[in-house]
Amino acid sequence: MFERFTRAARSVVKGAAVHAERGGATAVTHEHLLLALLDQDDTRAAAALRTLCPADRRPSLVAALSDARRRAGLSRADTEALADLGIDVGAIVAHVEETHGAGALAADRKDPGRWSGRRPFSREAKTVLEKSLRVALARKDREIGDEHILLALTTTGGVVAETLADHGVTYAAVDSALALPATP
Repeated sequence: MFERFTRAARSVVKGAAVHAERGGATAVTHEHLLLALLDQDDTRAAAALRTLCPADRRPSLVAALSDARRRAGLSRADTEALADLGIDVGAIVAHVEETHGAGALAADRKDPGRWSGRRPFSREAKTVLEKSLRVALARKDREIGDEHILLALTTTGGVVAETLADHGVTYAAVDSALALPATP
């Protein structure tokens, strides 16, 4: 499948691995794919993201991802469902971090015994890449571009899709932004 990726899409995949390495993650996640997309310039996905989530709103998006990571990746819907059961996720996170340090629940904590090398892609990241192929096929595109990865991220559910939607980046919005003529 990787041979069908455009240069921009390959750059996103490689950038995601760099984000995972930099963050000490044991695997490349769908969050890393989004962070790599945010790094892109002069691509179709970058143009759509500039339109939908201008540079001044990006720190908010990254902060929301970081907050979700602190909650062990629980989405707002997960947190609300637990609250309905009388479980205060914020209190649990605070207690765990008080005992074990900031970010103790983050799924991307470095494994001290891990050898240096390629990080595997998480199930969620693989799902996004597979969905990007399906999106490209549905759009009758011959190659998988970074815009297909962005569209796939909006449909996978979970924290990344929720955070994107909170910032106005939905499948329909991205689809509309991609239809707009490119602006300099």
